Amino acid sequence: MQAVSPMGRHALFIYYRVRDVHADELMAAATAMQITLQAAHPALDVRLLRRPEAQEGLHTWMETYGLPPDADPAALAADVERAARGLAPWLVGARHVEHFVACAS
Repeated sequence: MQAVSPMGRHALFIYYRVRDVHADELMAAATAMQITLQAAHPALDVRLLRRPEAQEGLHTWMETYGLPPDADPAALAADVERAARGLAPWLVGARHVEHFVACAS
């Protein structure tokens, strides 16, 4: 039997760095972006996380997206990246996108 994570069979994990002085602006923009994505994809499970400590004035942020079983991971990843263009003013470096699948138990 295949185990299904609470986030679905496929999940996207996207991490990037932002100057700690821009945490509030990034959080507002990323939260708004995820609300918009969830409105377009109602079964999408979203989370926004940040490491608690800054290193050299930078925080690492992570967006997670649990895809519904019928979702196309590549298409949804493209939607997320299009939506994330608005975050560019706060990013230091690239966004790193990782795609994972739930493992069988």
